[in-house]
Amino acid sequence: MTIDLQVSIDGEIGEVRFAKPPHNFACPELLRGIADALEALDAEPQVRCTVLSSVGKAFCAGADLAGDESITGEQGMNAIGGLYTQAERIFRRRKPMIAAVQGAAIGAGLGLALTADFRVAGPGARLSSNFVRLGFHPGFGLTHTLPRLIGAQRASWMMLSAERVKPADALTWGLVDRLVGEGEEREGARRMAREIAFNAPLALSAVRSTLTSGFADAVVEAMRQEHAAQSALKPTRDYAEGVASVFERRDPQWLGA
Repeated sequence: MTIDLQVSIDGEIGEVRFAKPPHNFACPELLRGIADALEALDAEPQVRCTVLSSVGKAFCAGADLAGDESITGEQGMNAIGGLYTQAERIFRRRKPMIAAVQGAAIGAGLGLALTADFRVAGPGARLSSNFVRLGFHPGFGLTHTLPRLIGAQRASWMMLSAERVKPADALTWGLVDRLVGEGEEREGARRMAREIAFNAPLALSAVRSTLTSGFADAVVEAMRQEHAAQSALKPTRDYAEGVASVFERRDPQWLGA
């Protein structure tokens, strides 16, 4: 497993840029690196806003539920729990963050995109909470973050249908905040970050603290409930069928067992 993580500071803007070829699949190690980097940028007085970006065609295509042995094995739920532990650290950062979303932000990848305060997306972005397509339960706090962002009705649709939401609809729904041209996602996120960073640092910190009061605690409670539901579903035959059908690119044959 190759993970490349770059942390940079340009004036008042910090950036965390990650690569885990070929699909930037989420795993505890990747999220730990991102959380470590964000904590380091939190400690830099000059940094007022951060950008989260990735290298490749996909922002983050989720967790590799078919190929990652740490997840597919008997102790897989421990690995998923470890992923959520690192996600909590990302949610608890102090400074505002913009995510640059290109290509797929699926499942845990959508969850990672929603750790940011704002999202900039390109024309190829596809955002989906596809867990039910795998016979699984949504995770990464999405049962809290998604309704909070786009409303209960649209969030319910995304989680129950597994629809891949295209950029225009994502903008209308508030799932992303700005659309840019292909290949411009990172610079678009940096432009948005500069708009925030132009303002007074103490005021930025105080306002974000007020806006996010209790938010991380609520997300952690949601992840606890999600993990319990996922643990109950993982041993089922439907989960095995869902993962196999995606891996084999065929329609699933659900058994209800």
